[in-house]
Amino acid sequence: MEVAVEIAKSFLVGGAICALVQILLDRTKMMPGRVMVLLVVSGAILGFFGLYQPFSEWAGAGAGVPLLGFGNTLWKGVKEGIAEDGMIGIFSGGLEASAAGISAALIFGYLSALIFKPKMKE
Repeated sequence: MEVAVEIAKSFLVGGAICALVQILLDRTKMMPGRVMVLLVVSGAILGFFGLYQPFSEWAGAGAGVPLLGFGNTLWKGVKEGIAEDGMIGIFSGGLEASAAGISAALIFGYLSALIFKPKMKE
């Protein structure tokens, strides 16, 4: 029963984040790219202030999967990079921490393009 509660909580939190983003897209003139950047930056800012980790522990995968989680991962990588390599860690830490996710997105995007016929919008 405890697993079912965790799954439901993750689904509801992730759904709420996506619903808020959809409302933002529908009610403002913001383009999807800017909304995605807003989510990544918000995740990094929440991580900087130490608010993202407790939220993520409570919400489970519902908080870790959307772009907020990517922003937090970038922040954690930058923080660790600065601790290990100094100022150069600002540039290398975030990429090092998120390399697996970025690589997976590129690989699966490419495989999807091979399997399906992508069409350009006119």
